[in-house]
Amino acid sequence: MAFYALIMAGGTGTRLWPASRRDRPKQSLRLIGNRTMFEHAIDRIAPVFQPEQILVVAGSEHTSDLSDQAPEVPAQNFIIEPMGRGTAPAIGLGAIHLRRRDPDAIMAVLTADHFIADIERFRAVLQAAAEVARDGHLVTLGIEPTSPSTGYGYIQQGEGLDQADGFDVYNVERFAEKPDEETAVRMVESGDYTWNSGMFVWRVDRIMEEFERQMPDFYIQLAEVEGVLGTHGYQPTLQRIWPRVDKQAIDYGVMEGARNVAVIPVDIGWSDVGSWGSLAELLARMGNRDEQGNVVVGEHVVIDTENSMVFGDDRLIATIGLDSVVIVDAGDAVLVCPMDREQEVRDLVHRLEREGKKKYL
Repeated sequence: MAFYALIMAGGTGTRLWPASRRDRPKQSLRLIGNRTMFEHAIDRIAPVFQPEQILVVAGSEHTSDLSDQAPEVPAQNFIIEPMGRGTAPAIGLGAIHLRRRDPDAIMAVLTADHFIADIERFRAVLQAAAEVARDGHLVTLGIEPTSPSTGYGYIQQGEGLDQADGFDVYNVERFAEKPDEETAVRMVESGDYTWNSGMFVWRVDRIMEEFERQMPDFYIQLAEVEGVLGTHGYQPTLQRIWPRVDKQAIDYGVMEGARNVAVIPVDIGWSDVGSWGSLAELLARMGNRDEQGNVVVGEHVVIDTENSMVFGDDRLIATIGLDSVVIVDAGDAVLVCPMDREQEVRDLVHRLEREGKKKYL
């Protein structure tokens, strides 16, 4: 069974506004070093997958830019999703393309906008997960928690299975939604829970079985699209059907009710880089923090400023007398907020939408 990667590269990263925009989403930003998040995603899987074994699902407005970032990936491997309908439809669309190419394929579902520090261990766990998936398991990678975070979903481990290439493997007892703080503390202290990374490995025939069983209406829609793959009728059919596809996340649509689900707990230095606070924490761990606790990207002059995140590009940012503040300069828009309210950036973006300020989105 050949091993393929499907990278989901949709989404806009609203909590990283104003740097992340609809025409310049998170996966195309150089947030860490001189590589975009998508380039990091390609780099870390390159030894495991040949370019022709890497598929990318993205919107039409982003495909050209992503292809320019990874010219080694064949153009036909970029699968255009007419509009975002959630992770379940994106995975389903990628799965029918892969099934037509190789019905016996094993499929790793990965993301374009996460950061992983321990790349060698990540590559090793992908190979181990593929071995578990050969037996028909749907495998999810669980991230060993470093704190009782309320920002992630959790996976409860059940009965242990055999090891795979030195990694412990468990049956999944249940998937848990993002908890409150008290619940998160209990979960982490129990030692039975991992963070849900949103990364999966399975045989393509197994995930299609689950779509058919749990999302039958969507499976019928997929079958109609699959029936015209490789013909002139593909694009018109996809454009007609996709707006009618229900939005659904793979966790709710499939994983919570799936059969034979396994989890491999792993510590790979994972971060979803989902907000300015999480980016600040990541950059601080990588050594980008000054003596006053500030994390700075770009040119910055400070007087009595502590524990703050300053992100800019072309212009000097100068601060006086600040503590625990986020400042982001994106040229045409500037964000300033207390660090403990940076999760509300998404609400700010929704307000811009309601007020019709489209040029800032």
